[in-house]
Amino acid sequence: MLGGYTYGELGSILAMQGFAGFSLFSVLLLMALGLAIIFGQMGVINMAHGEFMAAGAYTTYLISTITEQYFPAFMPYYFVFAIVIAFFVAGALGYLAEYALIRHLYKRPLDTLLATWGLSLIMQQSYRSIFGAREVSPTLPDWLMGSYQPTEMIDIPINGMFVLALTAFVTFAVFYLMYKSNWGLRVRATTQNRIMSGAVGINTKKVDRYTFALGCGIAGIAGAAFTTIASTGPTTGTLYIVDTFMVVVFGGAASLLGTIASAFSIAQAQSILEFFISGSMAKVYTLFALVLILMFKPEGLFANKVRR
Repeated sequence: MLGGYTYGELGSILAMQGFAGFSLFSVLLLMALGLAIIFGQMGVINMAHGEFMAAGAYTTYLISTITEQYFPAFMPYYFVFAIVIAFFVAGALGYLAEYALIRHLYKRPLDTLLATWGLSLIMQQSYRSIFGAREVSPTLPDWLMGSYQPTEMIDIPINGMFVLALTAFVTFAVFYLMYKSNWGLRVRATTQNRIMSGAVGINTKKVDRYTFALGCGIAGIAGAAFTTIASTGPTTGTLYIVDTFMVVVFGGAASLLGTIASAFSIAQAQSILEFFISGSMAKVYTLFALVLILMFKPEGLFANKVRR
């Protein structure tokens, strides 16, 4: 016995909470991947990143509603297409935001913080005006419903396994794009030495624009994945933006491995602690632990060496 639980019950609790942590880890990682790309590449503090996630979630809801009303036979298949469309919708919004606003504020981090915070408020109000203040949820296909029971005491939701698989696919795709493609080579060259990259013919402005769009598009995928585990409202994005910044800072800006390790650590700590104490106290203890670690390692877990 330990804390009133048998060792078998405690093992089952840890297994289920651990998998619940994987669901949170998946959303945080998808959000943080986009934010790490934007912050690490351009030094832009994008406070509207959560709203781009909401854009992906609302896109999924719209496609669900249209499919259910006009193409009901397509319902078992729509969700995969919705993920792709959410990526392009959020990416297009990010491209427009960079062109209209962000490109005028490079090397002014406080100005980008204020500008993107204002953009987040505009996007929130737009969602409220278009979709209403109430939270909405898409109708999920039947294959995403239900759960898998490896034992009598462990119940794993199928939608959580799908989100985890989606996150793994996106993470590997980002890794390939950043480290195995010519475009990724340009991005890393621009990050390490912007002036020299421009001198050898790299269009750094174009790299910035598409990098920002890619980061926002990944947030759109996070929004589509988010609809499988919770409903979406105008302020949904703001609930995750603080945790996402924690993941990026703790992992080390522009470090893919650090982002993965940080998202996993934070998600698992919060999920397991929330079972034994309140959710707010679980977040307090997690933040306290992060602050202590960052005091001794302020550059994060895996900091990249960048030439300024």
